[in-house]
Amino acid sequence: MKLFFVKLPSIVAAFGLMLGLVAPAAHAADISGAGSTFAFPIFSKWADLYKKETGNGLNYQSIGSGAGIKQIQAKTVTFGATDAPMTSEELKKAGLVQWPIVMGGIVPVVNLEGIKPGELVLDGPTLAQIFLGRIKKWDDAAIKKLNPALTLPSTAITVVRRSDGSGTTFNFTDYLSKVSANWKVDVGAGASVEWPVGVGAKGNDGVAGNVGQTKNAIGYVEYAYAKQNKMIYINLVNKAGKTVSPTIAAFQSAAANADWANSPGYYQILTEQAGEQSWPITAATFILMHATPKDDAASAEAVKFFQWAFKSGDKTAEELDYIPMPPSVVALIEKTWATELKLK
Repeated sequence: MKLFFVKLPSIVAAFGLMLGLVAPAAHAADISGAGSTFAFPIFSKWADLYKKETGNGLNYQSIGSGAGIKQIQAKTVTFGATDAPMTSEELKKAGLVQWPIVMGGIVPVVNLEGIKPGELVLDGPTLAQIFLGRIKKWDDAAIKKLNPALTLPSTAITVVRRSDGSGTTFNFTDYLSKVSANWKVDVGAGASVEWPVGVGAKGNDGVAGNVGQTKNAIGYVEYAYAKQNKMIYINLVNKAGKTVSPTIAAFQSAAANADWANSPGYYQILTEQAGEQSWPITAATFILMHATPKDDAASAEAVKFFQWAFKSGDKTAEELDYIPMPPSVVALIEKTWATELKLK
């Protein structure tokens, strides 16, 4: 089987037919998936390792959670990947099965001259005011109060946010809704929202690229993108009132509160969790497959890939600062496969 791994979030929709024409001929059991850009770095690495180990390929389109959900619902891919989980009612209506595959952190990033990663500190209400467009300059009193030792420029803030339906946006706006009454009332949480201000960009990579090219900008991305692109990330004040950095230990602290066993469809939102070390914008990526798939062979191959990821992919996930699913949760997921996926 051929490995054909797509990372074209900004043009996949426009050139989907072209990609289908130029792709290598697919075997009947080739794995195809689409969705989350949050999980693209780990899916990409896993795909390379899986190909080397098994010879089997994965075609994954990093096009955003919203588009991934649409593609799995339309049965154009074997699996969808979303960071905005579907409710048990939505899953039942669509005939889908859902489970978490990996967890990680979403981080605000900036392009500010003279500021190093982790030097700038914001709390949730101040971050919300920036994305509401009510804090307009970097030397605003609210920002200076949190950063008395920093010399901040008197320059306008350029907000960069997602333009596509995004699970990263879902979790980011869910967090802002929990920490800011103004945000909750005026904007709310969702994979797509009516942004009050800002420049739109597609995918985590689009936001990372736009912030990197725009002086005085702020955006939000999955941590692997910030790390790989050597971006200036912001430290945040968490629910316990502690200033925390985005680290795997901080993501693990937040993820430890997840009650997967008692969550129908594994529905969990991990933002603004308790714990002195917890990173406040932690999230999971979820896999979606049809309970009764159109292509049994491809679906069986997809399950084998996810089995391999749970068994052999933890070290790679941690190297990219993702959090692997705990063994107890993997055992629950394996039971879900056995009882809910109707593979012949």
